Amino acid sequence: MGNRNDAGSTTLKYFGSQLKLLRGRAGLSRAELGERVGYSEAMVAAVEQGRRIPQQGFVDQADEALDARGVLRIGASFLAQARYPSWFQDFAMLEADAVSMYLYSNQTVPGVLQTEEYARAVVGGSCPPPDDDEVERRVAARLDRQTLLTRTPRPVLGFVIEEVVVRRPIGGSAVMEGQLRRLLECSRMRNVSLQVMPTCRETHAGLEGPMVLLETQDRRNLAYVEGQRGSFLISEQDEVSVLMQRYGILRAQALSPEESVSLIEQVLGEL
Repeated sequence: MGNRNDAGSTTLKYFGSQLKLLRGRAGLSRAELGERVGYSEAMVAAVEQGRRIPQQGFVDQADEALDARGVLRIGASFLAQARYPSWFQDFAMLEADAVSMYLYSNQTVPGVLQTEEYARAVVGGSCPPPDDDEVERRVAARLDRQTLLTRTPRPVLGFVIEEVVVRRPIGGSAVMEGQLRRLLECSRMRNVSLQVMPTCRETHAGLEGPMVLLETQDRRNLAYVEGQRGSFLISEQDEVSVLMQRYGILRAQALSPEESVSLIEQVLGEL
């Protein structure tokens, strides 16, 4: 379920061809466009060749620099097919506009809290292993999702993560040090609640696996669940209610936000 679909790849290549056409009409080299938009020549080349999904900032700056009159901005709205695998696209759209989101993770740091280095280690460790370009596309897409943390209006975000997640040195100690510092930074955001579930717990409401609870702009409550080879959105309110009850118990069983910060600082000091 980790591969992008063919339609997404075609969309990305088409977007790149339009960027190249507009750049040519403007009489700019890749290096010159990169200087104007604040990105490297290599980045411009990667987007034009359909090897890299452009971040929104790149799209906005390029549209203005090339006098595209919104053509690139409109085209970028269709890049979700390329940005995310097909099984994740619906959730990604809902997540971007969520009023609130509550997440339980038992294996890795949640994507919206990951550093670039940690994300690259997670994606690069997938099986079967993705090629370098695919790793870069997935990492860029994951980092783009992190606008959720700071967009206006701010959503209410809650995270419960297992203690093993903050102790497992994915990517090595240096990568993990940066990731733990990022968790501490996020824990200080007023709209974020971060809790750690201690391994020593004798009772645990989340033994059936990770989950995400999401509230949409129109006040619908949805749930999202991923497994080894599939994922699905849950909209039936009876089922969503069960998962909300479980998450409530999880938060009660986990360390408090203050205790969680202390544990993360402890682990950081042990690296």
